[in-house]
Amino acid sequence: MKITQLTKLALIILALSGLAACSSSSEEMDTAAPETTQGETEAERTARLAREQEEAARARAAEAEERMMRSALATRVFYFDFDVAEFRAADREILTYHARDLAANPSKRVRLEGHADERGTREYNLALGERRANGILNFLIVNGAARSQIETVSYGEERPADRNSSEAAWQRNRRVEIVDM
Repeated sequence: MKITQLTKLALIILALSGLAACSSSSEEMDTAAPETTQGETEAERTARLAREQEEAARARAAEAEERMMRSALATRVFYFDFDVAEFRAADREILTYHARDLAANPSKRVRLEGHADERGTREYNLALGERRANGILNFLIVNGAARSQIETVSYGEERPADRNSSEAAWQRNRRVEIVDM
């Protein structure tokens, strides 16, 4: 959106500079046609340059979007706070890219694996892992993915990413992983 605004600003500046160049008080400028050496008028040249800048800006924006998408799709693990089943707001954009990717590739299937840290009973942690996986599942479906493309499973505390008993280890264990099938 900022690129579009910058493009519009560049067009306005170019147009104003073209008008300023045409309003010169030189007698030589008054008698000669405002053409460039290539046979195009200053206004045509300005319009052409503006189009070229707009196309370049669009190309840069498309490349940036492609890089962001690749980076987002490379993120496959989403972490949760203690005893919380809602994913973090910071993960929304990345999950939106995953939903778009699933919507664009109907034959693609993924499994959402929910995990919890070792605190709590085994049953509670299995249920918490399931709620976490289902939270991400619902977000993906709302944003374009088909339910038939996604499977959920909860491992609770059974498959820790870090076997230590510290806050840092527990943080790494409270997660949902997206696994291609």
